[in-house]
Amino acid sequence: MGKLSSHKLSLAVQYASGAQSLPTRAQFRRWIKVALQHEASITMRIVDEPEGRDLNKNFRGKDYATNVLTFVYDDTEPFSGDVVICAPVVEREAAAQHKDLLAHYAHLAIHAALHLQGYEHDSDADAAGMETLETELMLKLHYPDPYNAS
Repeated sequence: MGKLSSHKLSLAVQYASGAQSLPTRAQFRRWIKVALQHEASITMRIVDEPEGRDLNKNFRGKDYATNVLTFVYDDTEPFSGDVVICAPVVEREAAAQHKDLLAHYAHLAIHAALHLQGYEHDSDADAAGMETLETELMLKLHYPDPYNAS
């Protein structure tokens, strides 16, 4: 793999959260670019719990805010979709898992970018493959393995 993906990325980042420690658009762009295997157009929205819970309930039938949601609109190149990250959930998870906050955001951005490109984790085999790729990309960015709780 090269340094960063040469695939074209159109990225809009919407900040709709009162969280104090949020990654910059440039950081999100760098993280997503490393995971791109295709041209993509992504709108990323950083939200607080009420909006995150509402979206998860309406689109997945789960009445709680989750860390990241990926909505795929076009599953051929250029791939397009929305990514919603719930900042308070990410902050709680990072603290509970003793992870650096930016590293956790990077992992979720990579995870979402892979989902947008058709990766899934519905089966054990698919999950293992996706986790291996996420770990490789995180290490490439000089972040720790997100699945190794050391």
